[in-house]
Amino acid sequence: MSCKCNCGENHKDEKMEKILSKYEKDKSNLIQILNEVQESYGYIPKQAQLDISEYLDIPMAEIYGVITFYSRFSLEPKGKYNVAVCLGTACYVKGSEKILDKLKEKLGIDVGQTTPDGKFSIESTRCIGACGLAPVFTINGEVYGKATPELLEKVIEEYKTKE
Repeated sequence: MSCKCNCGENHKDEKMEKILSKYEKDKSNLIQILNEVQESYGYIPKQAQLDISEYLDIPMAEIYGVITFYSRFSLEPKGKYNVAVCLGTACYVKGSEKILDKLKEKLGIDVGQTTPDGKFSIESTRCIGACGLAPVFTINGEVYGKATPELLEKVIEEYKTKE
C-alpha cells in the first residue's frame, strides 16, 4: 500500500513510474522528462521533482533551476482556463497592460496565481506571434485579438458560466 501523505517516504505514483521508465538514467533526458510531467500533471509537483532527482541522480536545485528558467514549466497547478496576456512590444504599446490589470481585478488574483475554485489562472507572455492583432490575450491557447478590457470582461463572463 502506498503512502498518500507528504511524509517524505518513497512513494512514486504509477504515472511518474511510467514516465521515468521511458527514459535512460541520463541527465540529458531532464527536459524531456519535465515536459512529459508538465503535460501529464499540468505542472511539476514537488514529489515529481524529488522522483526525477533520485532517478537521474541530479540535485533538486538543478531541477528547480531548469523549471524556473523555462516559462513553459510551472511549479503551481494552472486553472482549468489559463488566461495569458501578451506583453510583447506591439501588444504593450497598444494597451495590453490595461487588459492585464482588468484581468487581475476581475479574477482577484495576480500573474502566476490560480483562483481558489481552480477555474482560472493568469500568466503574462511575451510575443505570441499575433502582432497584427495586437493587443491579444489567449485562453487555453485560443487567441482573442484587437482586445480591450471590455472584450476581456465579456469573454471571462462567458467562461465563468461554462458548466
